Amino acid sequence: MKKFKAMLLALTVTAAMTTGCAAGGNDSNSGVSDTTVSAETTSAADTASLETEKTDEETAEATETAEPENEGEDDEENYDTGDAALDNIRNQDEIGESELLVISFGTSFNDSRRLTIGAIENDLEAAFPDFSVRRGFTANIVIDHVERRDGIHIDDINEALDRAANNGVKTLVIQPTHLMNGIEYEEIVGKVANYSDAFEKVVFGEPLLTSDDDFKRVEKAITEWTAEYDDGETAVVFMGHGTEHEANGVYPKLQDMLTSDGYSNYFIGTVEAAPTLDDVLAAVKNGGYKRVILEPLMVVSGDHANNDMAGSDEDSWKTAFENEGYEVVCLLRGLGENEEIRQIYVDHAQAAINSITE
Repeated sequence: MKKFKAMLLALTVTAAMTTGCAAGGNDSNSGVSDTTVSAETTSAADTASLETEKTDEETAEATETAEPENEGEDDEENYDTGDAALDNIRNQDEIGESELLVISFGTSFNDSRRLTIGAIENDLEAAFPDFSVRRGFTANIVIDHVERRDGIHIDDINEALDRAANNGVKTLVIQPTHLMNGIEYEEIVGKVANYSDAFEKVVFGEPLLTSDDDFKRVEKAITEWTAEYDDGETAVVFMGHGTEHEANGVYPKLQDMLTSDGYSNYFIGTVEAAPTLDDVLAAVKNGGYKRVILEPLMVVSGDHANNDMAGSDEDSWKTAFENEGYEVVCLLRGLGENEEIRQIYVDHAQAAINSITE
Protein backbone atom coordinates (compact mmCIF):
# COMPACT_ATOMS: atom_id res chain seq x y z
CA MET A 1 0.00 0.00 0.00
CA LYS A 2 1.42 3.31 -1.05
CA LYS A 3 1.78 5.95 1.60
CA PHE A 4 -0.21 9.18 1.45
CA LYS A 5 1.42 11.60 3.81
CA ALA A 6 0.07 15.13 4.10
CA MET A 7 0.80 18.19 6.18
CA LEU A 8 -2.81 19.12 6.81
CA LEU A 9 -3.22 22.51 8.40
CA ALA A 10 -6.79 22.63 7.14
CA LEU A 11 -8.13 20.72 10.14
CA THR A 12 -5.67 21.83 12.81
CA VAL A 13 -3.74 25.05 12.35
CA THR A 14 -6.63 27.17 11.04
CA ALA A 15 -8.73 26.52 14.12
CA ALA A 16 -5.81 27.28 16.42
CA MET A 17 -4.80 30.37 14.49
CA THR A 18 -8.26 31.85 14.30
CA THR A 19 -8.84 31.25 17.99
CA GLY A 20 -5.60 33.12 18.57
CA CYS A 21 -6.93 36.05 16.55
CA ALA A 22 -9.98 36.27 18.82
CA ALA A 23 -8.45 35.47 22.18
CA GLY A 24 -4.80 36.31 21.58
CA GLY A 25 -1.62 34.28 21.74
CA ASN A 26 -2.91 30.85 20.77
CA ASP A 27 -1.42 30.60 17.29
CA SER A 28 0.59 27.58 16.30
CA ASN A 29 4.30 28.27 16.04
CA SER A 30 5.33 24.77 15.09
CA GLY A 31 5.54 25.63 11.38
CA VAL A 32 4.78 22.05 10.23
CA SER A 33 2.04 19.59 10.95
CA ASP A 34 2.59 16.13 9.46
CA THR A 35 -0.48 13.93 9.45
CA THR A 36 -1.26 10.70 7.65
CA VAL A 37 -4.66 10.94 5.99
CA SER A 38 -6.76 8.45 4.06
CA ALA A 39 -8.50 9.34 0.82
CA GLU A 40 -11.83 8.32 2.39
CA THR A 41 -11.45 10.73 5.30
CA THR A 42 -10.29 13.67 3.22
CA SER A 43 -12.94 13.11 0.59
CA ALA A 44 -15.58 13.34 3.29
CA ALA A 45 -14.12 16.67 4.38
CA ASP A 46 -14.09 17.79 0.77
CA THR A 47 -17.81 17.18 0.40
CA ALA A 48 -18.82 18.73 3.72
CA SER A 49 -21.04 21.77 3.76
CA LEU A 50 -18.64 24.69 4.15
CA GLU A 51 -18.77 28.39 3.55
CA THR A 52 -17.27 29.33 0.18
CA GLU A 53 -14.37 31.72 -0.16
CA LYS A 54 -14.43 31.64 -3.91
CA THR A 55 -13.76 34.89 -5.74
CA ASP A 56 -15.98 36.61 -8.26
CA GLU A 57 -14.51 34.38 -10.95
CA GLU A 58 -15.66 31.18 -9.23
CA THR A 59 -19.08 32.64 -8.49
CA ALA A 60 -19.49 33.40 -12.17
CA GLU A 61 -18.55 29.86 -13.05
CA ALA A 62 -21.12 28.45 -10.64
CA THR A 63 -24.03 30.64 -11.71
CA GLU A 64 -23.16 30.75 -15.41
CA THR A 65 -24.77 34.18 -15.52
CA ALA A 66 -22.39 36.64 -13.90
CA GLU A 67 -19.41 38.00 -15.79
CA PRO A 68 -16.21 36.32 -14.46
CA GLU A 69 -13.67 38.69 -12.89
CA ASN A 70 -15.01 41.47 -15.15
CA GLU A 71 -13.57 39.44 -17.99
CA GLY A 72 -16.24 39.40 -20.68
CA GLU A 73 -15.93 37.78 -24.05
CA ASP A 74 -12.74 38.68 -25.88
CA ASP A 75 -14.46 41.35 -27.98
CA GLU A 76 -15.51 43.14 -24.77
CA GLU A 77 -12.12 43.11 -23.12
CA ASN A 78 -10.64 46.56 -23.16
CA TYR A 79 -7.48 46.22 -21.13
CA ASP A 80 -3.98 45.00 -21.95
CA THR A 81 -2.71 42.42 -19.46
CA GLY A 82 0.61 41.68 -21.15
CA ASP A 83 2.09 39.00 -23.36
CA ALA A 84 1.02 35.50 -22.28
CA ALA A 85 3.85 33.98 -24.31
CA LEU A 86 6.38 35.36 -21.81
CA ASP A 87 4.95 33.19 -19.04
CA ASN A 88 6.24 29.67 -18.38
CA ILE A 89 3.02 27.70 -17.92
CA ARG A 90 4.96 24.70 -16.55
CA ASN A 91 2.84 21.88 -17.94
CA GLN A 92 5.70 19.94 -19.48
CA ASP A 93 5.92 16.17 -19.28
CA GLU A 94 9.13 14.21 -18.50
CA ILE A 95 8.83 15.30 -14.90
CA GLY A 96 10.90 12.64 -13.22
CA GLU A 97 10.19 10.94 -9.91
CA SER A 98 10.08 14.10 -7.75
CA GLU A 99 7.69 16.96 -8.45
CA LEU A 100 6.92 20.23 -6.70
CA LEU A 101 3.43 21.24 -7.78
CA VAL A 102 2.66 24.91 -7.15
CA ILE A 103 -1.10 25.42 -6.84
CA SER A 104 -2.57 28.90 -7.22
CA PHE A 105 -6.00 30.37 -7.74
CA GLY A 106 -4.61 32.03 -10.85
CA THR A 107 -5.15 35.22 -12.81
CA SER A 108 -5.72 36.10 -16.46
CA PHE A 109 -3.59 39.23 -16.10
CA ASN A 110 -0.56 37.93 -17.98
CA ASP A 111 2.13 40.30 -16.71
CA SER A 112 1.03 39.92 -13.10
CA ARG A 113 0.86 36.14 -13.45
CA ARG A 114 4.45 36.08 -14.67
CA LEU A 115 5.75 38.56 -12.08
CA THR A 116 4.01 36.92 -9.11
CA ILE A 117 3.06 33.26 -9.48
CA GLY A 118 5.79 32.79 -12.07
CA ALA A 119 8.36 34.42 -9.79
CA ILE A 120 7.37 32.16 -6.89
CA GLU A 121 7.72 29.11 -9.12
CA ASN A 122 11.11 30.30 -10.35
CA ASP A 123 12.38 30.75 -6.81
CA LEU A 124 11.14 27.29 -5.85
CA GLU A 125 12.85 25.80 -8.88
CA ALA A 126 16.13 27.49 -7.94
CA ALA A 127 15.84 26.34 -4.33
CA PHE A 128 14.97 22.72 -5.15
CA PRO A 129 16.86 21.58 -8.28
CA ASP A 130 16.06 17.93 -7.55
CA PHE A 131 12.34 18.62 -8.06
CA SER A 132 10.50 19.40 -11.27
CA VAL A 133 8.34 22.46 -10.62
CA ARG A 134 4.91 22.37 -12.26
CA ARG A 135 1.82 24.60 -12.13
CA GLY A 136 -1.84 24.01 -11.32
CA PHE A 137 -4.65 26.58 -11.08
CA THR A 138 -7.86 26.12 -9.12
CA ALA A 139 -9.89 28.63 -11.14
CA ASN A 140 -11.07 26.96 -14.34
CA ILE A 141 -12.74 30.21 -15.38
CA VAL A 142 -9.29 31.82 -15.50
CA ILE A 143 -7.84 28.86 -17.38
CA ASP A 144 -10.64 28.99 -19.94
CA HIS A 145 -10.32 32.73 -20.42
CA VAL A 146 -6.56 32.63 -20.98
CA GLU A 147 -6.94 29.74 -23.42
CA ARG A 148 -9.71 31.47 -25.35
CA ARG A 149 -7.94 34.82 -25.49
CA ASP A 150 -4.30 33.78 -25.81
CA GLY A 151 -4.39 30.19 -27.05
CA ILE A 152 -2.40 29.01 -24.03
CA HIS A 153 -3.59 26.23 -21.73
CA ILE A 154 -2.75 26.09 -18.02
CA ASP A 155 -3.41 22.86 -16.12
CA ASP A 156 -6.14 22.77 -13.54
CA ILE A 157 -5.57 20.66 -10.42
CA ASN A 158 -6.90 17.41 -11.87
CA GLU A 159 -4.91 17.84 -15.06
CA ALA A 160 -1.75 18.58 -13.08
CA LEU A 161 -2.27 15.52 -10.88
CA ASP A 162 -3.02 13.33 -13.90
CA ARG A 163 0.15 14.60 -15.55
CA ALA A 164 2.18 13.75 -12.46
CA ALA A 165 0.67 10.26 -12.19
CA ASN A 166 1.12 9.53 -15.90
CA ASN A 167 4.76 10.62 -15.69
CA GLY A 168 5.53 8.21 -12.88
CA VAL A 169 6.08 10.77 -10.12
CA LYS A 170 6.74 9.03 -6.81
CA THR A 171 7.24 12.00 -4.48
CA LEU A 172 4.81 14.88 -4.86
CA VAL A 173 5.26 18.10 -2.89
CA ILE A 174 2.38 20.54 -3.15
CA GLN A 175 2.99 24.18 -2.31
CA PRO A 176 -0.07 26.46 -2.45
CA THR A 177 0.36 30.18 -3.02
CA HIS A 178 -2.77 30.94 -1.00
CA LEU A 179 -2.61 33.54 1.77
CA MET A 180 -4.54 31.49 4.29
CA ASN A 181 -5.65 28.04 5.24
CA GLY A 182 -9.26 28.46 4.16
CA ILE A 183 -11.90 26.54 2.28
CA GLU A 184 -10.05 26.49 -1.03
CA TYR A 185 -6.99 24.99 0.64
CA GLU A 186 -9.19 22.36 2.23
CA GLU A 187 -10.73 21.57 -1.15
CA ILE A 188 -7.27 21.13 -2.67
CA VAL A 189 -6.40 18.60 0.02
CA GLY A 190 -9.60 16.71 -0.76
CA LYS A 191 -8.86 16.58 -4.48
CA VAL A 192 -5.34 15.36 -3.91
CA ALA A 193 -6.67 12.63 -1.63
CA ASN A 194 -8.42 11.11 -4.64
CA TYR A 195 -4.94 10.40 -6.04
CA SER A 196 -3.60 8.77 -2.88
CA ASP A 197 -2.80 5.54 -4.70
CA ALA A 198 -0.95 7.27 -7.54
CA PHE A 199 2.09 8.40 -5.55
CA GLU A 200 4.30 6.96 -2.85
CA LYS A 201 4.56 10.20 -0.89
CA VAL A 202 2.54 13.41 -0.93
CA VAL A 203 3.25 16.37 1.37
CA PHE A 204 1.71 19.82 1.60
CA GLY A 205 3.47 23.10 2.26
CA GLU A 206 1.72 25.75 4.33
CA PRO A 207 -0.07 28.84 3.00
CA LEU A 208 1.57 32.24 3.42
CA LEU A 209 0.00 33.31 6.73
CA THR A 210 0.12 30.32 9.05
CA SER A 211 2.48 30.69 12.03
CA ASP A 212 3.20 33.74 14.16
CA ASP A 213 6.59 33.93 12.48
CA ASP A 214 4.87 34.11 9.09
CA PHE A 215 2.86 37.12 10.22
CA LYS A 216 5.97 38.88 11.50
CA ARG A 217 7.79 38.24 8.24
CA VAL A 218 4.86 39.48 6.16
CA GLU A 219 4.57 42.59 8.33
CA LYS A 220 8.27 43.30 7.81
CA ALA A 221 8.02 42.69 4.08
CA ILE A 222 5.06 44.99 3.42
CA THR A 223 6.23 47.82 5.69
CA GLU A 224 9.70 47.85 4.17
CA TRP A 225 8.13 47.69 0.71
CA THR A 226 6.14 50.84 1.40
CA ALA A 227 8.60 52.67 3.66
CA GLU A 228 9.12 55.48 1.13
CA TYR A 229 5.48 56.52 1.59
CA ASP A 230 5.66 56.59 5.39
CA ASP A 231 5.95 60.37 5.76
CA GLY A 232 3.49 61.05 8.58
CA GLU A 233 0.83 62.42 6.23
CA THR A 234 0.09 59.25 4.27
CA ALA A 235 -2.15 56.31 5.08
CA VAL A 236 -1.02 53.02 3.58
CA VAL A 237 -4.05 50.84 2.85
CA PHE A 238 -3.82 47.19 1.84
CA MET A 239 -6.85 45.59 0.21
CA GLY A 240 -7.33 41.87 0.82
CA HIS A 241 -9.94 39.62 -0.72
CA GLY A 242 -11.71 38.41 2.41
CA THR A 243 -13.77 35.30 3.08
CA GLU A 244 -16.72 34.17 5.16
CA HIS A 245 -14.52 31.29 6.34
CA GLU A 246 -13.07 31.63 9.83
CA ALA A 247 -9.66 31.99 8.22
CA ASN A 248 -10.65 35.62 7.55
CA GLY A 249 -9.15 36.21 10.99
CA VAL A 250 -5.75 36.63 9.33
CA TYR A 251 -6.70 40.18 8.33
CA PRO A 252 -7.56 41.62 11.77
CA LYS A 253 -4.63 39.67 13.21
CA LEU A 254 -2.21 41.34 10.81
CA GLN A 255 -3.87 44.72 11.45
CA ASP A 256 -3.49 44.33 15.21
CA MET A 257 0.17 43.42 14.76
CA LEU A 258 0.83 46.48 12.60
CA THR A 259 -0.89 48.79 15.07
CA SER A 260 0.84 47.36 18.13
CA ASP A 261 4.23 47.59 16.42
CA GLY A 262 3.81 51.31 15.76
CA TYR A 263 2.57 51.25 12.17
CA SER A 264 -0.51 53.26 13.08
CA ASN A 265 -0.85 54.63 9.53
CA TYR A 266 -1.20 51.13 8.03
CA PHE A 267 -4.68 49.79 7.40
CA ILE A 268 -6.05 46.50 6.10
CA GLY A 269 -9.48 45.99 4.58
CA THR A 270 -11.16 43.38 2.41
CA VAL A 271 -13.40 43.29 -0.65
CA GLU A 272 -15.67 40.46 0.43
CA ALA A 273 -15.64 40.43 4.24
CA ALA A 274 -14.43 42.43 7.25
CA PRO A 275 -12.80 44.84 7.75
CA THR A 276 -14.85 46.54 5.02
CA LEU A 277 -14.03 49.57 2.90
CA ASP A 278 -16.26 51.64 5.19
CA ASP A 279 -14.31 50.40 8.20
CA VAL A 280 -11.03 51.45 6.62
CA LEU A 281 -12.39 54.82 5.49
CA ALA A 282 -13.51 55.61 9.03
CA ALA A 283 -10.14 54.61 10.47
CA VAL A 284 -8.21 56.70 7.94
CA LYS A 285 -10.42 59.74 8.61
CA ASN A 286 -9.50 59.58 12.28
CA GLY A 287 -5.82 59.88 11.40
CA GLY A 288 -5.89 63.26 9.66
CA TYR A 289 -3.98 62.04 6.61
CA LYS A 290 -3.67 63.92 3.33
CA ARG A 291 -2.69 61.09 1.01
CA VAL A 292 -3.68 57.43 0.68
CA ILE A 293 -1.60 54.64 -0.84
CA LEU A 294 -3.68 51.70 -2.06
CA GLU A 295 -2.07 48.31 -2.60
CA PRO A 296 -3.48 44.76 -2.89
CA LEU A 297 -2.82 42.31 -0.08
CA MET A 298 -3.04 39.53 -2.66
CA VAL A 299 -0.46 37.36 -4.37
CA VAL A 300 -1.39 38.73 -7.79
CA SER A 301 -2.45 42.13 -9.05
CA GLY A 302 -5.46 40.97 -11.03
CA ASP A 303 -9.07 42.01 -11.41
CA HIS A 304 -9.67 43.01 -7.79
CA ALA A 305 -6.59 45.22 -7.76
CA ASN A 306 -7.17 46.80 -11.17
CA ASN A 307 -10.91 47.29 -10.86
CA ASP A 308 -12.21 47.04 -7.27
CA MET A 309 -9.20 48.89 -5.90
CA ALA A 310 -7.81 51.13 -8.64
CA GLY A 311 -10.77 51.37 -11.03
CA SER A 312 -12.61 54.55 -11.94
CA ASP A 313 -16.09 53.23 -11.13
CA GLU A 314 -18.05 54.84 -8.33
CA ASP A 315 -17.74 51.78 -6.11
CA SER A 316 -13.96 51.41 -6.36
CA TRP A 317 -11.71 52.03 -3.36
CA LYS A 318 -9.81 54.70 -5.27
CA THR A 319 -12.99 56.64 -6.01
CA ALA A 320 -14.22 56.27 -2.43
CA PHE A 321 -11.06 57.84 -1.01
CA GLU A 322 -10.93 60.54 -3.67
CA ASN A 323 -14.51 61.47 -2.85
CA GLU A 324 -13.34 62.07 0.72
CA GLY A 325 -10.74 64.55 -0.53
CA TYR A 326 -7.61 62.39 -0.40
CA GLU A 327 -4.83 62.29 -2.94
CA VAL A 328 -4.75 58.62 -3.94
CA VAL A 329 -1.83 56.61 -5.33
CA CYS A 330 -2.48 53.02 -6.44
CA LEU A 331 0.37 50.50 -6.42
CA LEU A 332 -0.61 47.73 -8.82
CA ARG A 333 1.73 45.00 -7.67
CA GLY A 334 1.02 41.63 -6.13
CA LEU A 335 2.70 40.20 -3.04
CA GLY A 336 4.39 37.64 -5.28
CA GLU A 337 6.60 40.42 -6.62
CA ASN A 338 8.16 40.82 -3.18
CA GLU A 339 11.31 38.75 -2.68
CA GLU A 340 10.77 38.35 1.07
CA ILE A 341 7.24 37.08 0.53
CA ARG A 342 8.49 34.56 -2.02
CA GLN A 343 11.09 33.35 0.47
CA ILE A 344 8.33 32.43 2.92
CA TYR A 345 6.85 30.10 0.31
CA VAL A 346 10.29 28.61 -0.30
CA ASP A 347 10.73 28.01 3.43
CA HIS A 348 7.31 26.37 3.67
CA ALA A 349 8.18 24.06 0.78
CA GLN A 350 11.48 23.24 2.47
CA ALA A 351 9.67 22.26 5.67
CA ALA A 352 7.38 20.00 3.68
CA ILE A 353 10.29 18.34 1.92
CA ASN A 354 12.12 17.91 5.22
CA SER A 355 9.09 16.12 6.66
CA ILE A 356 9.41 13.36 4.08
CA THR A 357 12.50 11.93 5.72
CA GLU A 358 11.55 12.59 9.34
